[in-house]
Amino acid sequence: MEPLSGHIETDFVVLSADKTAAIEHWDEQLYERLGNDYGDFAGHELIACHRFDSDWPTWEIHPMGDEIVVLLKGEATFVLQGENGEVTLSLTNPGEYVVVPRNTWHTAKTAHASKMLFITPGQGTENKPA
Repeated sequence: MEPLSGHIETDFVVLSADKTAAIEHWDEQLYERLGNDYGDFAGHELIACHRFDSDWPTWEIHPMGDEIVVLLKGEATFVLQGENGEVTLSLTNPGEYVVVPRNTWHTAKTAHASKMLFITPGQGTENKPA
């Protein structure tokens, strides 16, 4: 196999269950393509970088595994809905991260422009308005 390269801000890396990587370029059909081309994302992880300049408009949950989010720039506060209520975790320095446990609704608040790297078990991901 030839080495793959790209830019994490415009490309998503899909890591399959057998740990083979594929690159998907971001466009309007990306999420539809991910669902169609990767078997509803069963056993796959999505590695992506996103920029935010405001609070997330949604909550999300990943039933098939933990999500890892690494702060690359800015600041963000993660809000997780746990069994005993909401828990907040603030990321203020590049390199800090949060591991969002499987089946945990979560969102993020961003008072400053931020950039984060996500490693997401995509199968069964759900969203709801924040």
